Amino acid sequence: MVILSVLITVFLQAMKFPKFADLILFEDDDIIVVNKPPFISSLDEREGGDVNMLRLAKAYSDDAQICHRLDKETSGALIIAKNPEAYRFVSMQFEKRQVKKVYHAIIDGTHVFEDLLVDLPILNVGKGNVTISRQEGKRAETWFKSLKYFKHYTLVECRPVTGRMHQIRIHLATQRASIAGDEMYKGQPVFLSKIKRKYHLGKDQEEQPIMKRFALHAYEVTFKLLNGEPVTIHAPYPKDFETLLKQLEKFDA
Repeated sequence: MVILSVLITVFLQAMKFPKFADLILFEDDDIIVVNKPPFISSLDEREGGDVNMLRLAKAYSDDAQICHRLDKETSGALIIAKNPEAYRFVSMQFEKRQVKKVYHAIIDGTHVFEDLLVDLPILNVGKGNVTISRQEGKRAETWFKSLKYFKHYTLVECRPVTGRMHQIRIHLATQRASIAGDEMYKGQPVFLSKIKRKYHLGKDQEEQPIMKRFALHAYEVTFKLLNGEPVTIHAPYPKDFETLLKQLEKFDA
């Protein structure tokens, strides 16, 4: 365990990831909630694979288990159980849809969503791909509410009732409101040249998107602790999400 912890620390320093302890938003004897960084998987993707949140959690607390998944590129609130009893308790809340999750997304275009419910069944077709299928898909519901408008983009609150793979991403795509940077669902990367007037790129320079992933963040989670007390944990925006918002406020308002 000590060797694993040292290896993980070296990896995180090389990748400029913060220490696991620095990610913690809440902790008691049974539960940890962390603000998951982007570009790190929740669980093992393959045998031997990269460092992931489960491995980091186990290096911090031996019996840790991840209670739910976030996509690799998605940042934000992730619940981790420190013992089997806590894992069962939180998992049961997810199963009964008693956990309230709030995500924030920056989407292509200006869209007025006033508590819009998207109720479209999702079919997992394998290899990380899903599709909408009214015949074979499993029930999937998401509520959407516009929070802030820009000329070319909208900041949206997303409240999934169910927890299907890529649910928020594909539900937004059905509304022609793909998440910025989500190329799997036809979302376009945000370039400064699109929103800033008289933008000039240096000679022989290739413009990079403001945010190098899709703009989705697990902003808040509400659930019950083992003593029955409800708790709401808020996860601040990571640097890349916050930077994109600031650039939109400055040049696309």
